[in-house]
Amino acid sequence: MGDRWVLALAAAVVAGATVARAAPVGVVAVVLAVGAIGAVTARTHPVVVVVGAALLASWLGARAWDGLDAAPVGSVEGWADVLSDPVWVQGALRVDLRVGEAHVEAWARGSAADALAGRVAGDQVAVRGTARRPPPSAITRLAARHIGARLTVSEVEAWRSGPWWARAANSVRKLVADGAALIGPERAPLYTGMVDGDDRDLPTEVVDDFRGAGLSHLTAVSGQNVAFVLVLAGPLLRRCGLRVRWLLTLVLIVGFATVTRFEPSVLRASAMAAVVATASGLGWPQSRVRLVALAVVGLVLVDPMLVRSVGFQLSVGATLGLAVLAEPIGARLPGPRWLAEALAVTVAAQLGVAPVSLAVFGPMPLASIPANVLAVPAAGPIMMWGLTGGVVAGRLGPDVGAAIQWPVGQLVGWVAAVARWGAHLPLGQVRWWQLVVVVVLVAAGRRLGRSPRTVAGATASATAAVLLGPLLVAPSDLGGAEVARGAWAWRHHGVAVVVVDGADAAAVLSGLRTADIDRVDLVVCLEGGRRAAEAVWVVRSRVPVGAIVAPIGHQIRDATGLLPGAEVAIGPLIVTMPGSEGGEVEVTRGPPDPGG
Repeated sequence: MGDRWVLALAAAVVAGATVARAAPVGVVAVVLAVGAIGAVTARTHPVVVVVGAALLASWLGARAWDGLDAAPVGSVEGWADVLSDPVWVQGALRVDLRVGEAHVEAWARGSAADALAGRVAGDQVAVRGTARRPPPSAITRLAARHIGARLTVSEVEAWRSGPWWARAANSVRKLVADGAALIGPERAPLYTGMVDGDDRDLPTEVVDDFRGAGLSHLTAVSGQNVAFVLVLAGPLLRRCGLRVRWLLTLVLIVGFATVTRFEPSVLRASAMAAVVATASGLGWPQSRVRLVALAVVGLVLVDPMLVRSVGFQLSVGATLGLAVLAEPIGARLPGPRWLAEALAVTVAAQLGVAPVSLAVFGPMPLASIPANVLAVPAAGPIMMWGLTGGVVAGRLGPDVGAAIQWPVGQLVGWVAAVARWGAHLPLGQVRWWQLVVVVVLVAAGRRLGRSPRTVAGATASATAAVLLGPLLVAPSDLGGAEVARGAWAWRHHGVAVVVVDGADAAAVLSGLRTADIDRVDLVVCLEGGRRAAEAVWVVRSRVPVGAIVAPIGHQIRDATGLLPGAEVAIGPLIVTMPGSEGGEVEVTRGPPDPGG
């Protein structure tokens, strides 16, 4: 099968797993048998193989969905395997557990949360609690992690370490964390995020910087990390025979995937690296596009739920973008080769992830292009050093380890500074219509132009106009748009009002950026507890905030307490507080307030 047919095969497998409808087993078996015989004898049309793979993926996907029904409902008591590192979310602890053969998303508070907080993936815990089916709005999202129920943990009775491979992986992660601690508390969470994907302790402001600069992929382990592991082991692997080299490569890939908790992006990269190693060992050179497609086919057939993982989708998109677009873009960019290649890689990866990113997260920051060019060269040495010198430093302790870690600490600081700078670049966001227009312009330029230099110049000018032109237009008015779950914004004549009702601070910051709100004249908090105070503090640290109002008895610094039904005039807008608990804020247009 040629590359196009292999791509069609991958697309068919993904489509089949997404549809997830159980065809009759007999039909699937017959089509697969015909396809397999044809693939061996080269006498069957590739369409048969593609159709058979799609039916198989659909059947496997349906079985995976049926497996979610095995999750317990009601009272749960007994030993469970910890599948993910626990994370604090709005005052509660969240962790994925395996109870029997089923996966559940466990939530705990109080003493139960304290008992779970010290556990890590691979441990085993004896829990008591109550399980229930997740709400319809969360079913698809949780299905990507094979979760069919949510468990409210009331008590953690005991815990114990897991199998040897889990203990070994956790030992490596602990050494990475010990090495990270030597570069300071501010940079340590970013370091561990870049080395092994543990970004749980990243401050909300830093998370927002990386999102605003399009650098979030640096804190999620991916194909880069897998490649660096193999590069580090290169001198040893090259001394081994072909079969031993192949075996050791697979061991390294599986070991790294275990250390990084089998993240979807790591699974894709690991599968691709395994295909490359096997093809090289057998003397079967393959194109990059074919390798990506084969990795996708294998992974989706093994785990059809991966098609619902955003991390997997982004990873595949970025890899395809690099495989298909990086070289053509780099060949047409003027200037020094090192700069043209760096820009080409960045643009190709961004174009590859654009369809998924725009559909899931909304507009993409245009600042990601310069930010990636500046940050990625430093990210590589951080990742490689973290798995070698950083582990040694963590073992040696603060006296010697701090000196070993000092250079990498400066690189981490550089990446953080680039993210902060990029997040504040006034380059705006890339939306669907802009992406479509740019793709059409590039395609038209390649088809109609005769002079490559003229075409490149005209296309670059038109693309810049499409991407940067909206910055010259004043932001449109907003009339109560929901910028995040639990947060709404109004904007009229340049005056912005944001109402927060239990919203997550990171989500609010992301929503404000998407809505092009770089200054908030009035923040209205519908509840004045600690959570609201933390959200307001984070928002104030990122964007200028004018006045803050909250209910009487609030805990928010510098906020003015208002009685129910009170009115506040801010520019051309009049804000009326809810008349009772659970009511809604009213924002109406009124005469401009000369006092502003």
